[in-house]
Amino acid sequence: MKITTLQENLKSGLFFTSHIAGKNVNLPILNNVMIEAKSGTIKLITTDLEIGIVATIRGKVEKEGSFTVDAKIISEYISLLSNQKVEIAKKDNSLFIKSENYKTIIKGQEAEEFPLIPQVDRKYYYRADAVELRQALSQVVFAVSNNETRIELSGVLFSFNKETLTLAATDSYRLAEKTISIFTNSENSRQIIVPAKTLQELTRILSALSMDGEEKTEVNFYISENQILFAVGSIELVSRLIEGQYPDYKQIIPTTVETTAIINRAELVRAIKAAAIFSKSGINDINLDFPLGKNKVTITSASGQVGENIINLQANVNGQDNGIAINYRYLLDGVNIIDSENVRLEIINSSTPCLVKPEKDKSFLYVVMPIKQ
Repeated sequence: MKITTLQENLKSGLFFTSHIAGKNVNLPILNNVMIEAKSGTIKLITTDLEIGIVATIRGKVEKEGSFTVDAKIISEYISLLSNQKVEIAKKDNSLFIKSENYKTIIKGQEAEEFPLIPQVDRKYYYRADAVELRQALSQVVFAVSNNETRIELSGVLFSFNKETLTLAATDSYRLAEKTISIFTNSENSRQIIVPAKTLQELTRILSALSMDGEEKTEVNFYISENQILFAVGSIELVSRLIEGQYPDYKQIIPTTVETTAIINRAELVRAIKAAAIFSKSGINDINLDFPLGKNKVTITSASGQVGENIINLQANVNGQDNGIAINYRYLLDGVNIIDSENVRLEIINSSTPCLVKPEKDKSFLYVVMPIKQ
């Protein structure tokens, strides 16, 4: 193998791929990045057996071949070089790297030992705007369960229809749902569960691409029986899917409403944080009351150890005299990720879930279960 490329191309490719190459004691080759020069293209490949990332970089292939070296070492070294031509050649069990007056040898392993990245059929695709997808992921991934006993809740449900993709995540205490527009050449609707770890990695990639000025990029999804491939620009991310049946979460979303309050989002965040100081440790409870005809929301909290707190927020309140006790952490998470000047709170009564929405955007909703008094 012998290739020539620019330092910035190599540095960029290693940034996207080396992140998932960690310290794997059982299979040390997973700590490596595979450099593959084939058919005139240069690819950098890493995997942790659950996720695989492939970055195609520009450069000249003088001799085809492949080799693997420690991802952390080569990433750190390449980042220290100036943006000049980099020549890389494999000799025996080492990689020879030359750039200007820098010459180095990095020992590695043969590519034959590197795990294969699963191939995903590309006949049918789904396409989404990268910016929309990145924002949508940020609005749902945080609600994924960290409890591995219910493996299906450790991922995000992707529901594909002809023109929309609905993302949903829940940990049984709260639920986030976001719908975005997509384009597809498939006639079939389908549902899959994508691991949260995969989507966090995809978000990292999309964020980095946006910083490089590639905001207009589209993301293509390709799905096989148990794998999903995200392709964006020159980066491809392959991941296993979570097997299992996602719960019918639609059942917990209230379909009627008795009381609605529209509140300034920034003021609500400030009030929740203040009330949180006086909530009971371990319970994190605050009370929201919607007194009839007062056009205000009263937020209270009390702790035997700390004291008590009452906040009255101006709000546009309609419906019944009502109230609910809620976990302030869950409420704050939902309010924080809403990109809207005002937030709409909807409740039926103290024993049913509280619905949190942007004032005018119908593509997102957040549900928080009440604390039973």
